[in-house]
Amino acid sequence: MTQSVVVQVGQCGNQVGCRFWDLALREHAHVNKKGLYDEALGSFFRNVDSRNDGGLSKATKICAGFILAYLNPQAVLVDMEEGVVNEILQGPLREVFDSTQLLTDVSGSGNNWAVGYLTYGSAYREQIVDKLRKAAEHCDCLQCFFLIHSMGGGTGSGLGTRVLSLLEEEFPEVCRIVSSIYPSTEDDVVTSPYNSVLAMRELTEHADCVLPVENQSLVDIVNKIRQMSHGGRPGSAIKRDSAVISGQGGLSGAEKPFDAMNNIVANLLLNITSSARFDGSLNMDLNEIAMNLVPFPRLHYLVPSLTPLYTLADVSVPTRRLDQMFSDAFSKDHQLIRADPRRSLYLACALMVRGNVQVSDVRRNIERLKPSLPFVSWNQEGWKTGLCSVPPVGHAHSLLALANNTCVKLTFMELRERFTKLYRKKAHLHHYLHVDGMEQSFFSEAVGSLSSLIEEYHHLDATKGRLVPDAPRLSIAS
Repeated sequence: MTQSVVVQVGQCGNQVGCRFWDLALREHAHVNKKGLYDEALGSFFRNVDSRNDGGLSKATKICAGFILAYLNPQAVLVDMEEGVVNEILQGPLREVFDSTQLLTDVSGSGNNWAVGYLTYGSAYREQIVDKLRKAAEHCDCLQCFFLIHSMGGGTGSGLGTRVLSLLEEEFPEVCRIVSSIYPSTEDDVVTSPYNSVLAMRELTEHADCVLPVENQSLVDIVNKIRQMSHGGRPGSAIKRDSAVISGQGGLSGAEKPFDAMNNIVANLLLNITSSARFDGSLNMDLNEIAMNLVPFPRLHYLVPSLTPLYTLADVSVPTRRLDQMFSDAFSKDHQLIRADPRRSLYLACALMVRGNVQVSDVRRNIERLKPSLPFVSWNQEGWKTGLCSVPPVGHAHSLLALANNTCVKLTFMELRERFTKLYRKKAHLHHYLHVDGMEQSFFSEAVGSLSSLIEEYHHLDATKGRLVPDAPRLSIAS
C-alpha cells in the first residue's frame, strides 16, 4: 500500500487543504460504513489508536459517527501567519492534527516572495525539513508529495516554492505534484505579478507536475453553478448541502468566504487521489501521471477540468449523461484555467473516471472525441485512463481530465504582460531588494525562464496540423 503526504503552505494552501481533508473524511465515511481503519484510509491517514498495534481490525471511527482522535492526516501545515491554522485548530478538524505537523509565525510575508523564499525559507529550513522527514517516516511506501499553495501572496509563492525545492533536495525520488492557484487580473495584491513570475521559475525547475488553477476561472464556475442550480437566476442562494458551493463537508458547519472556490480545488484533489484511496478496475498510480503526460521535463503544466462541477445529487442540476460528461471535460466552461484546449495542441491527456464506468465506455468516448482534439503528430495515442469504482458522494460517476496542452501558455503570457508593466517602471521593486539575499537578477532570470517556457509552447503550436508522413518501409531485396 502506498501513501502520500499533503504539504499546505500559506493562507490559500491551508484553506484548500482544510476543505480537502474535510471532504475526504466525508467520502470515506460514506464508503466505510463500519468505521474500520482500512487500506483506503491508510493512503492518507495514520491510525493513531493506541489500542491498535498497527493492525486494521480495531474499530477506528471517523467523521459521521467515527472517532476523529484515532486518525491523523499525513500532512504538514505551514503558514507565516497564525490566522488560518488557528481556525483549523479551533474548528471541527482540530482533533485530527497534532502540533508536530504545524509550523507558523506571526508577522506574515507581506505579499513579498523574497520574504517567504529567502527570509522565512532560511530561518525555518531545518524545522520544515524535520517535519517533512517525520511525515515521510510514518509512510510504509511514500509515493507522492502534494503541495498546495497560491502564487499571488508572499508565503504561498515564496515559502511554498522554497518547500518545493527542499522536497526535491531531501526526497529526489518521490513524485512532487503541485496545485498552484494563480491570481486573477483584478487581484487585490499589487505585487502578485512579481510573486507569480518569481514562483513560476521554481515550479518549472523543481516540480514533476503542476496543476494550474486560476482564481477567475473558479469565480466563473461558481457563478455558473449558481445559475444552473436555480434555473438560471443569477444571485440566488445555493442549497447548503452542495459540497462544491457550500461549506458543508464531513464536519464543517457554517459556510466561510471562498469555501465555494476552495471546494472545487479540493474536489480536484479528491479525484486525482481516488485511485490511491479506492479500488478500481484500472487504477492509475500517481507517479504514472508524470510518466505518461510529461514528454518534456519543463512542460509539466497539466490543465485540469472537472465534470460534474457539483458533487451532491440534491443540487437541482440535471444529471449529465455519461457521453455528455466526456464532452464537457473538453469544453472551455469546465477548465480550471480560462482557456479552450480544443483550439490548442494536446501533448497528452489523462482521464480519471470514478463510478460504474466500463473501459469500453472510456474507449468509445475517446474514439468519438479524437477527431476534434488536435494532438501532436508523434503522440496521437497519448491517452492515459484510470477507473476508480467508488464515485463521489451522491453521484453515479465523475471525470477529471488532465491535459498537457499548449493553451496554458495564454495564462503565462498574460502573467508576463502584467509583470512587465510593473517591472518596466521598477514599481515596488525596492520592497524586494531590501530583503537580504535578494538581487535584481532574480527578476530578469525569472521572466527569462517564463519567456523560454512560452517559446517552447509556441514552437509546439507551430507544428499544429503539420502531419509527419510515415517513414518509408524497408524493401527486401529479392
